[in-house]
Amino acid sequence: MSDERFPTNLRNLFLRPFQRRTWRSLGVFLLLLGPGIITSNVDNDAGGITTYSLAGSEYGLALLWTLIPITVALIVIQEMCARMGVISGKGLSDLIRERFGARITFYLMIVLILANLGNTIAEFAGVAASLEIFGISRYVSVPAAAVFVWWLVVKGNYKSVEKAFLVACLFYLSYIVSGFMGKPDWGEIGTAFLTPTLRMDGAFLMMAVALVGTTIAPWMQFFLQSSIVDKGLKAENYRFARLDVIFGSITVNVVAFFIIMLCAVTLFKSGIRINSAQDAALALAPLAGEYCSWLFAFGLLNASLFAASILPLSTAYTVCEAFGWESSLNCKFTEAPQFYGLYALMIILGAGIILLPGIPLIAIMYYSQVVNGLLLPVVLVFMLILVNDRRIMGAYTNSRSMNAFSWLTVGILILLSCGLVFAALFS
Repeated sequence: MSDERFPTNLRNLFLRPFQRRTWRSLGVFLLLLGPGIITSNVDNDAGGITTYSLAGSEYGLALLWTLIPITVALIVIQEMCARMGVISGKGLSDLIRERFGARITFYLMIVLILANLGNTIAEFAGVAASLEIFGISRYVSVPAAAVFVWWLVVKGNYKSVEKAFLVACLFYLSYIVSGFMGKPDWGEIGTAFLTPTLRMDGAFLMMAVALVGTTIAPWMQFFLQSSIVDKGLKAENYRFARLDVIFGSITVNVVAFFIIMLCAVTLFKSGIRINSAQDAALALAPLAGEYCSWLFAFGLLNASLFAASILPLSTAYTVCEAFGWESSLNCKFTEAPQFYGLYALMIILGAGIILLPGIPLIAIMYYSQVVNGLLLPVVLVFMLILVNDRRIMGAYTNSRSMNAFSWLTVGILILLSCGLVFAALFS
């Protein structure tokens, strides 16, 4: 196999996917499209949309520029996962257990399960919030959503589930349409997008960490690699898996761009304070029109249902691989009882907690993203050690330039996390 298929340096990673494009290659790409774009887009979930809405409404366009380094970092991180998946044929948690042992894997799984449960609760909170805008009680919407996402995965196979997830990705266009309906000043937005702004106060730092946490979440790395393995992608498919990752990483941040921008040019400029994406949707009606408000609410519902399917599925993949249990959507329940049982348990807990009275939904949705930002550097350290292990990757380990950029990314994330902890302790 030619080494050209594996761009382990930064220049080839960003340039080669766009060379020698043919109609046949495009057809193969569309056939293999899935893991990269699904993994990236599902991260624009209820918690993510809330975080983007808060970033735009509280800080205007000041944080818009952060999407540029976040996009680049996401491409590099997801490429390493895709490469490990096609070369090793194993999920990330499986490789962590083999390389670092059962004890470390066990404690890592506990933390990831708790983080994923918080995110799953946030997704069902998003379902409740979006449909309450249309007058539907959470005591109706949340149980119905739980049954739907359980049925979608348990009664299907990988191919049918992937098709449903790809259709869900299309509905994120509602945020782009609603962004244009806000009638933004593109000159002002372009300047803010290309001009970095940094403020060393606790709230600003916390929002920056939350943006990173919601766009580059720990669970994404596990789900991407597991879905590549479950889809059956091999080393010869890597060029298209790489394109899938790049396309997904760009589209997810385009959607984030429009959400932050819309809330900045409407809510921030009008001095309107919000606590959630639901508040943002309602507040947009008098500022940008009722249709814009409805589109925003519909996008929140789609994102919440989408992620309420993926987060429990990612947890099931991760834990079952870590302990050597069968984990595939192509298996029946009797062949993978732990896999489907854990998937169902996460849905029951996530939906059930939302129905309890007095639950602080906004705190759960926002701080789950901050926890993601704190956990991410730990997961990335494991990834970097694994992707540079020649016993696993052979000749396809990272180059010096890729390692330099990756370790720089981890260092920045650790500094952001330390800043967040410092601000929380001494503010």
